[in-house]
Amino acid sequence: MRFLISGVCGFVGSTIARALLASGRNHSIAGFDNFIRPGSETNRAELKALGVKLFHADLRAASDVDALPDADFVIDAAANPSVLAGVDGKTSSRQLVEHNLVGTINLLEYCKARKAGFVLLSTSRVYAIEPLAGLPVAVRAGAFVPDATQPLPRGLTAAGLDETFSTGAPISLYGATKLASEALALEYGETFGFPVFVNRCGVLAGAGQFGRADQGIFAYWINAWRRQRPLKYLGFGGLGHQVRDCLHPRDLVPLIEKQTAAGRIPAADRLINVAGGASSAMSLRQLSDWCARRFGPHPVAQDGTPRPFDIAWIVLDSAKAQRIWGWQPAATTLQILEEIARHAEANAGWLDLSAPI
Repeated sequence: MRFLISGVCGFVGSTIARALLASGRNHSIAGFDNFIRPGSETNRAELKALGVKLFHADLRAASDVDALPDADFVIDAAANPSVLAGVDGKTSSRQLVEHNLVGTINLLEYCKARKAGFVLLSTSRVYAIEPLAGLPVAVRAGAFVPDATQPLPRGLTAAGLDETFSTGAPISLYGATKLASEALALEYGETFGFPVFVNRCGVLAGAGQFGRADQGIFAYWINAWRRQRPLKYLGFGGLGHQVRDCLHPRDLVPLIEKQTAAGRIPAADRLINVAGGASSAMSLRQLSDWCARRFGPHPVAQDGTPRPFDIAWIVLDSAKAQRIWGWQPAATTLQILEEIARHAEANAGWLDLSAPI
């Protein structure tokens, strides 16, 4: 299979490229990146040595995308993945839309011209903020959990949010660009006759993830703790009870290989949640406890000031992915955390290397 990966030198794109090459299925991998994210250059030499054909291109530029080599499937791993993008006073809302939506359109036009398939890596942040922000929660073992004694929104159980949970606004500008990309991808596929798959991912984490709190909280927290950098529990009383699930992007590859080898499947089965689920879920407080056991104590400040779009508990239910594809994640949260910790120990300057300019 000939794959083209956007954002190939980012954490997710590079991890998927390595895993595809390691699968033993003789895949041919090409990828492109614009290298604007700090840290992305670190992956270039290794990927090239592994045989990945690398191209410098900006997915916002249609002429750049049109000039890329032919592929059987495109994996869209390029995005600005911060829920605060475009509203934090540091980034442009127009650039967010250009990266996450216009870029997807350019890739879809590429697929249309070449009859190539398309895999969109989407996000849990397409789900509606208001019902999640109003979710009744209890605290158990230092973490929020849905309060099952209260009525819960449709599509949400203790196992997580399934694909029927509301995607109504507001979902943040970031979430809106990804939701619009999902809709366009599925429409392009149906209209122009090429296969499209939308995988809504939980929080992706692993060694080599760039040092941004808003884009990789597990990796950032461990790296900052290891280096005794200031850390702070934000919002929700400043207690660190907010919960996310955890998934290694390497575990996406068996699913992607099944999807790209599949024949025609029902449209309703082309969009799924892909996440570590409830068994992988962890609060910041619990992550701190793990870091203290691994590295020793470190103080964490408390700041209960609410932040835009912040949510106490987001866990995805991937039962549909297991039912359709027989998929479930292989790496446990503890394995992922240990992998990040070892990378942090081996790369003393990682936070500085990959922090925002």
